Amino acid sequence: MRIILLGAPGSGKGTQAKRMADRFGVPHISTGDILRAAVREGTELGNKAAPIMASGGLVPDDLMIGIIRERMQGADIAAGFILDGFPRTVEQAEKLDAILAGNGGEPARVVALLVPDDVIIRRLGGRRSCPECGAVYHVESTPPKKEGMCDRCGAGLVERRDDKEEAIRARLEAYSAQTMPVAGHYANKGALYEIDGLGSVDEIFERIETALTR
Repeated sequence: MRIILLGAPGSGKGTQAKRMADRFGVPHISTGDILRAAVREGTELGNKAAPIMASGGLVPDDLMIGIIRERMQGADIAAGFILDGFPRTVEQAEKLDAILAGNGGEPARVVALLVPDDVIIRRLGGRRSCPECGAVYHVESTPPKKEGMCDRCGAGLVERRDDKEEAIRARLEAYSAQTMPVAGHYANKGALYEIDGLGSVDEIFERIETALTR
């Protein structure tokens, strides 16, 4: 069960990836989580990636491919994986195809979540994060009990720089220009499943599960 999950920032990839990982019993590999951890820890990768991520840009291929190549050596992915946040360019997709072919097993199947830009801007623009424990809230859909304060640890919530509207629009433009062609790459291989990303978490997951198991 090798699954690549595509979707614009704010399309719900992370939420669905966790559900899929639980359902199919395979690891959820989030490149976003890997990169944010590197930024927090001040690693060489994090220092290179931080200004790019803050401006809404995409981390260069050589950095991302190195991360993925290393992760694909993990013993825990023998039964498969849910890959969230990679590939983001056709070149990355081609490199990933080669890495997976070298590892043997079934080719990856690709799920693309489709969500309109205006919905994404509203979702991300209202997101607030806890810098201490990592909890995430939304000012409309999942607000904290006390405004501006984390329910779990009491720390002050922050708006990530890449969740400001200007950065969101830049991320969407980058996604459209560089990542949308990835869907075409996998469609040509007959491996693409396009899923309506509007609705409840359960509704969207049911669509994904139906598409992958039919």
